Amino acid sequence: MNILSPVDWTFPVPVFLGPGRVSDIGPFCESSGITAPLIVTDRGSRDLPFVGRLREMLTAQGLRAAVFSDVNPNPTDENATEGKAVFEAGAHDGVIAIGGGSAMDAAKAISLIVGHDTPLWSFDFDATPPAAHAFAPLICVPTTAGTGAETDSTAMITDTGRGIKGCVWHPEHRPALAILDPELTVGLPANLTAWTGCDALTHAIEAYCVDMFHPMCDGAALEALTLVNGAIRQAVAQPDDLEARMAMLTGSCLAGVSFLKGLGMVHAVSHMVGALYDTQHGLTNAVLLPAVLRFNRAAIEDRIPAMSHALGLESRDFDGFYAAVCGILDDLEIPKSLAELGVGPDRIEELARKASGDPAAATNPRQASVGEIEALIAEAVEKAR
Repeated sequence: MNILSPVDWTFPVPVFLGPGRVSDIGPFCESSGITAPLIVTDRGSRDLPFVGRLREMLTAQGLRAAVFSDVNPNPTDENATEGKAVFEAGAHDGVIAIGGGSAMDAAKAISLIVGHDTPLWSFDFDATPPAAHAFAPLICVPTTAGTGAETDSTAMITDTGRGIKGCVWHPEHRPALAILDPELTVGLPANLTAWTGCDALTHAIEAYCVDMFHPMCDGAALEALTLVNGAIRQAVAQPDDLEARMAMLTGSCLAGVSFLKGLGMVHAVSHMVGALYDTQHGLTNAVLLPAVLRFNRAAIEDRIPAMSHALGLESRDFDGFYAAVCGILDDLEIPKSLAELGVGPDRIEELARKASGDPAAATNPRQASVGEIEALIAEAVEKAR
């Protein structure tokens, strides 16, 4: 099997996979009736070659494209509102997200709210969804292998009023297309390759440990673990290895499919750390993962053998699995405490209180009080592994 052979998936949304597949985006827009797409990326990516190349491709197809890049590393509701204004002022008729999770979250939020007056937070994941509108068509092109956000409708957005990260979505709003092109990830620096890869690793582990019968998501999570474990060190060490990059993109996508089942305490805490400290999401997840594995140990013992097998381990017990995960983090030079990310003890109680209300906390395999979450965070601030 040649992992670099071009292939199209139809599940869970249309997906084009393979080197150079980004060149298919213009014809897809034309066949879908998109004539004036708004390209959404983040500030850190707007000057990178793939943004200019994408715009050139669209222009060559006869499409009128513009770029919106006023997007924070942790996108805010204000970013979404500004993007909506640009979309409507430019009479755009589709949204193309290109970049990492920040770009995709912002693009999803923008495509949710353009063309009508329903406020963004009416689409809060915990609220009853408002009536469906004719949502702007959305195309997702990840340039990092980690977030896995390219096939679902959820977007993590910082609520600037409440100082938390919230999730917005609508059940009838899904990407029209996702493109997994490993050539777009080759220029990613080693540290971001590692951090975003750890995001995918965390997605797969947390989703598989959610206490719910969901064989489809479980299968995706285990295959994601196998792919990410087999490729992440190579992708970091040899950034131009297209096979490793393709394996990482595919593993990330599968991990994103798996967390339709839910996530856990790593994400519940990481969302709030990101909201308060603006830390890189995958890196924050990586730091927190060992501490949460220890916290959840008694509740996930039965999940360990299958995950150990996916990692190719001889042992099938918690200690062996935990050591293997920590070994990956050590090899990737992940910091060993939240303090190294700038998180101090002064806001631990606030982080715990806000994390307890995050949707990911509800699907953590071990339910936790605010006090228990506070103790977990305090431990991670000092020494997560």
